[in-house]
Amino acid sequence: MNVFRATQHPGWPARLGPVRCAAGTVTLRPVRLRDAAAWSRIRLRDRAYLEPWEPTGRGAWEARNHPSNWPPLWSSLKAEARRGAMVPLVIEVDGRFGGQLTVGNIVRGALRSAWIGYWVATDLSGKGVATAALGLGLDHCFGPVGLHRVEATVRPENLASQAVLRNAGFREEGLLRRYLDVDGAWRDHLLVAMTVEEVAGTVVDRLARDGRIFLP
Repeated sequence: MNVFRATQHPGWPARLGPVRCAAGTVTLRPVRLRDAAAWSRIRLRDRAYLEPWEPTGRGAWEARNHPSNWPPLWSSLKAEARRGAMVPLVIEVDGRFGGQLTVGNIVRGALRSAWIGYWVATDLSGKGVATAALGLGLDHCFGPVGLHRVEATVRPENLASQAVLRNAGFREEGLLRRYLDVDGAWRDHLLVAMTVEEVAGTVVDRLARDGRIFLP
């Protein structure tokens, strides 16, 4: 039974890290039911920072990010992870909830591809947390998860996120016109991607050599 599960659901569950950045020690771990309060507190507090970059949801922001909405979301994320379609992780900084990193739409077979996305709390922005988390997540994708390609999309206006993706080694592949309904309107997105052949060693090691993160 254990061999079957490992074959069907590689890379889940997993705890990744630690690595260090200006904000502290960064680790990634699976989402937990008891994350509700911390998740909601940050999401409600940081609405002005997060909402312009996230897909438009149903209902008001306050309702969608209330603690009562976390249990069904957690259950859905966990179910997707168990069937091998997703790797939903919490970004922890010095042991505290600091954001999320998600690998989604995992496709096997001849493609072996997925997308990756992330968000971090405003008080951690610009301190290397997203860079550290992305490096850990990409190495997990190209290692235990067994992917060949990982892609991401980012709005042209989101220069900070573009820098994080570029520093991790993503290259631009094109512009997706009116790609996603974000913040109430159809927005253009840049498509960026990388394949395992483009990673010499590990992403984390390269980020450390560049001085963007620090190994323990």
